Amino acid sequence: MFFVLRNRTYRHLFAAQAIALVGTGLATVALSLLAYDLAGSSASAVLGTALAIKMVAYVGIAPVIGAYADRLPRRALLVSTDLVRGGVALALPFVTEVWQVYVLIFLLQSASAAFTPTFQATIPEVLPAERDYTRALSMSRLAYDLESLFSPVLAAGLLTLITYNWLFFGTVVGFLASAALVMSVVLPKPAPVQRSGGAFAKATYGARLFGATPQLRSLLALNVGIAAAGAMVIVNTVVLVRDHLERAAGDVSLAFGAFGAGSMVVALLLPRVLDRLSGRTVMLPAAVVLFMVLAALTLGIALDVRSWPSLLIAWAVLGAASSAVLTPTGSLIRRSVPSADLPAAFAAQFSLSHAAWLLTYPLAGWLAAELGMTAAAGALTTIALVAAAAAWILWPAKATVHPVPTPLTASSHQSTQEDTALAA
Repeated sequence: MFFVLRNRTYRHLFAAQAIALVGTGLATVALSLLAYDLAGSSASAVLGTALAIKMVAYVGIAPVIGAYADRLPRRALLVSTDLVRGGVALALPFVTEVWQVYVLIFLLQSASAAFTPTFQATIPEVLPAERDYTRALSMSRLAYDLESLFSPVLAAGLLTLITYNWLFFGTVVGFLASAALVMSVVLPKPAPVQRSGGAFAKATYGARLFGATPQLRSLLALNVGIAAAGAMVIVNTVVLVRDHLERAAGDVSLAFGAFGAGSMVVALLLPRVLDRLSGRTVMLPAAVVLFMVLAALTLGIALDVRSWPSLLIAWAVLGAASSAVLTPTGSLIRRSVPSADLPAAFAAQFSLSHAAWLLTYPLAGWLAAELGMTAAAGALTTIALVAAAAAWILWPAKATVHPVPTPLTASSHQSTQEDTALAA
């Protein structure tokens, strides 16, 4: 899988992604501590609002950027968003009011909503061979999983030496390093696309692509299933571990680690599996597994079964199934739309998938707080069931696919780099 790192452009882009993710992880820890300093016992409300603002930015900004991505040099766009994120991180240690946190978080996440879909749309052009791109998707999934494990440990170690405000400066360094790595390579020039209609029609073009393509309609349902399982893990792990199982605070990290470990194992194994099996054969059964694990969890909570090993196994399986759905998503989008529509399609996926999280995050937390954990788990299980059923129904066995571009020869690749150097 790691042989794709021999490609210099991809190697630099992957390093930029990984370093930026670590910086974001440090900022997450620092932001929690900052919220506590500003709001005390109301810190949870501050963080919950910040999370909602993050999702609103993701849902609203990504389609707009996707509509005009073909008109912007990709390298300039990626570097600019890194610099904006670095500037916001630099300002965060100096805020004195909660509303200032909200404004800065909106700016930070708006920049991320521009960066991520553009980055995702660039990779299939940097690695045009299907086999290479499949491995790049697994590498990307692995980077996210490693960040979720590494960043909290790094933050904890740094906090023994420095105050949390310095973590924000670590985030700044991460984004500046990411920008430098992107600047060090030549990226393909986006193909100009002429579309009719005004700004709204262009911003919603990617969503209409999803609505018109059966397998992408199925992906919408899969996104909802992922969000249902993920919300249960992210929102309610601390309550299950601390209150339901009466475990120590450190075990919360172990539970999250089990989820990440399951995801990493599948990310490492999946490239070879996808060489033999279609994305449909992998993703749809994984959606069913998400529902089955949530159903078993709901039953266990309802019957007051308290088993620490069972929770770790459930979280590991949820992580594995989530990775089995998420990792092939890029290939599915790539093969479902023409290459000129990739920026709009990736922006739509980014926006619509986070819209699902915007639904399940508050649902998981509110139901658990107001009606109990059984009600929350039951509701999320029902959502996962409906999502899995819809995904199976909507995805035909024979889906429309677009040919994957033929890899460039060495000479044509050099010519393309020379042609795109000015554009980047």
